[in-house]
Amino acid sequence: MKLSTKSEYACLALIDLAEHYAKGLIKSEDIARRKKLPKKFLDQILFTLKNSGYVKSKRGSAGGYRLAKTPSQITIAEILRLMDGALAPVYSVSTYFYEKTPIEQNKKMLKILKEIRDYVAEKLEKTTLADIVS
Repeated sequence: MKLSTKSEYACLALIDLAEHYAKGLIKSEDIARRKKLPKKFLDQILFTLKNSGYVKSKRGSAGGYRLAKTPSQITIAEILRLMDGALAPVYSVSTYFYEKTPIEQNKKMLKILKEIRDYVAEKLEKTTLADIVS
């Protein structure tokens, strides 16, 4: 598994919103400044997160973003899957994004890749935003 810049930025943006969860709406420029993210790219990511139900937004001078769920209800696995797809090292061992791959020819190698997938998925599915900001 390799994270894209998009998924890294999404995680950082959600972490910022979790860190400021009790403060209400947070402007994207504040997130961009605190986390050193390009605002235009961040706005695209926040749009994806909004359409997927992870953040809510309000327009205007008093507007901004906030988490749509509590930090303890959002796992890192679901965010990475949203942004990058499979957590598995190859699609043929992915639970949610299975596709046939050449490595399936070697059952022992496939088994190792499934074990890697299981470890990564379990760790990320058990880790929430609350765990990271606490």
